[in-house]
Amino acid sequence: MKHTDFKVRPGSKVSLKDIDPGDTDGYKGAAEVQEKLEGKLEHIARLQERLYAEGEKALLIILQGMDTSGKDGATKSVLREVNPQGVAVTSFKVPSKEELAHDFLWRVEQKIPPKGQIGVFNRSHYEDVLVVRVHGFVPKDVWSARYEQINAFEKRLAETYVKVVKIFLHISKDEQKERLTERVVDPNKHWKFNPADLKERALWKEYREAYDDALSKCSTKWAPWYIVPANKKWYRNLAVAEIVEDALDEMDPEFPKPTFDPTLIRIE
Repeated sequence: MKHTDFKVRPGSKVSLKDIDPGDTDGYKGAAEVQEKLEGKLEHIARLQERLYAEGEKALLIILQGMDTSGKDGATKSVLREVNPQGVAVTSFKVPSKEELAHDFLWRVEQKIPPKGQIGVFNRSHYEDVLVVRVHGFVPKDVWSARYEQINAFEKRLAETYVKVVKIFLHISKDEQKERLTERVVDPNKHWKFNPADLKERALWKEYREAYDDALSKCSTKWAPWYIVPANKKWYRNLAVAEIVEDALDEMDPEFPKPTFDPTLIRIE
């Protein structure tokens, strides 16, 4: 498995219905990949420590997917070994009145990670070409113009200090049904269930078409999209870890050189 296997080639046309959300690259189960995953998590932690110490670059991980696709689970799994001081997770909900009074990118701009940090967006500015499109909250000429606005925004980030990595967690409708059912049946998961999720589920086809366009139009050289098969949580975690690990490797953070001569220091 290579992270490039998941990457959407810029300019290509995505059709999610033709991509198997249950693919595991031949792996049979969690036990088979556990050691490999642990090695990647340890490497991510070491790279994150250097990123934090260097304080010159930032990594922004954008997670999108249908309801129950595992955005929270992937975040907890892949970043569980890193120093929490160097990570900020933002979950974008329904825009507030203040946020709606600004350009759609305004609230996102406030949450871009500073130098030395990893930022995770659980949903993001892409909701403004997904939810608003599916529900008709704004006219087509408004949301369709946002693809280029998003590309320009992400290019500006990439040209400053932020590496942008975007991951779509791809699950099937049947898998979503199982996960929603589990939330209804298990009292410990009732808090995760919202009856409104069923209304969104009824719009599965419309959301898939909206995602096809977003993934096709907004996978760029400077901010690529990755489509990760996510029916199997253990494989999802491994794939996301590999993408994050490779992104940090490409950033190649270094510990800063000391401003003193360590050989002259004597601690009595």
